[in-house]
Amino acid sequence: MTTDDINATAASDTTALPLRPGQWALDPLHSNANFQVRHLGISKVRGRFTGVTADLVVGERVEDVRVSATIDLATIDTGNADRDAHVLSPDLLDVAKRPTMVFRSTGVSGAGEDWTMAGELTIGEVTRPVTLAVDFGGVVDVPMGGGRHAGFEAAGEIRRSEFGLDFAPGLLGEVVKIQLDMQFVEPSDA
Repeated sequence: MTTDDINATAASDTTALPLRPGQWALDPLHSNANFQVRHLGISKVRGRFTGVTADLVVGERVEDVRVSATIDLATIDTGNADRDAHVLSPDLLDVAKRPTMVFRSTGVSGAGEDWTMAGELTIGEVTRPVTLAVDFGGVVDVPMGGGRHAGFEAAGEIRRSEFGLDFAPGLLGEVVKIQLDMQFVEPSDA
């Protein structure tokens, strides 16, 4: 095999998709949107959002893959109802002004299990570029007519001040780490 053959094979491998083209539906029972932020600079507060919708549209090539997700910020769960209410209040997040967080991919690259997804994240009226590291967990047939499912883990971080969320400096850390565990269901032939 020549160097040109190896380079051609590598280039074709990076664009080969292990997913069938079409619109894959989110499996909400097996998907999570989690975050963590430093509190007082000495410990981490972890939480999740339970109101998540997402779409995965797979094309013939990697360049044609699109992902969009919307998180209902009012569904925050940090394990403490009083803290959640305070975070949602006008003092902090102000969920009346910022009801959702929306991600739209602008590009996907990678191969095998390791991928990168670039996109735009909108919180309230502020949109900023975000890059997520994506681990592809694979595709599996679910028994008893459950169809084929694909699993992904995506991780990244945002800086609160870039989204106008610069409340409580010193109390809350600037960096919010995001981890998404998502399962999608293959489109049916129907």
